[in-house]
Amino acid sequence: MRTTPMRDLDADTPMLCAGHAACPGCIDALSVRHVLAAIGPNAVAVIPPSCMAIIAGPQPYSSLKIPVYQPTLEASAAAASGLRRALDAQGKRDTLVLVLAGDGGTYDIGFQCLSSAAERNEDFLYICLDNEGYMNTGAQKSSSTPLYAKTGSTPAGKLTRKKNLTEIMAAHGVPYVATASAGHLADLRRKVTKARALRGTRILTLLIPCLDGWGIADDMGLAAARLAVETGAFPLVEIEDGERCTINAAKTRPIAEYLAVQRRYRHLGADQVAALQAEIDAGWARLEHRAAASAAAAA
Repeated sequence: MRTTPMRDLDADTPMLCAGHAACPGCIDALSVRHVLAAIGPNAVAVIPPSCMAIIAGPQPYSSLKIPVYQPTLEASAAAASGLRRALDAQGKRDTLVLVLAGDGGTYDIGFQCLSSAAERNEDFLYICLDNEGYMNTGAQKSSSTPLYAKTGSTPAGKLTRKKNLTEIMAAHGVPYVATASAGHLADLRRKVTKARALRGTRILTLLIPCLDGWGIADDMGLAAARLAVETGAFPLVEIEDGERCTINAAKTRPIAEYLAVQRRYRHLGADQVAALQAEIDAGWARLEHRAAASAAAAA
């Protein structure tokens, strides 16, 4: 059966214009292209310092066909809250306020601001473009960097685990928290469309394999994104109202296959690979338990 291609994505009026400053093969640009196509033109974007700020371009220029406001690194959620109030005062409640931030500005420097906004259930869509480090300043580690990953500031490998932002934000009881990946485009676009239609604080984390920072080939970004999901390193999940949990893709491969395509893990020994596999298996078991409990409660 012939399937309809995604040419409606932005073939006629691209929301992310050509000529931007992304690296060749960048999954950040690819992901945002699909995000913006699913959101449409009736939106304003808040973009703090990050790879996406470089891609978007300096004010007053922008590669996005929606208005862009670039706040300080720690203030994205506060800026989004203020824009929401300003738009509401003008009667523009249907205009979406969209945050496009990196993991440094979300997991770390902007976390207190995001947590406060979630506590108030501010009405915006916050998308974290998670490349697991401060990639445009030398690939230093963030609290999103996984255990044992080699970075510019952890040359022997990071000794602490990745922060579980999805569970933390879900604990705020906001309407929608989810993870998504450009390696699973149909799932990504469905989640963005779903979040677009809701009110309150919605938070999506998108895994963004960084070609240079992770040490993967220019044409391997999507393959790495798919392996992250298939090995359980980056589960695709949805958590609604802090309670209802759904797993959107199965874990089918060993973590060693994901590690093997990345230079940042080539220093690992067999014991460390086994430890990572055990950590992922334990996390997956907790996630399955939560999803099963949600299904039982809904029955």
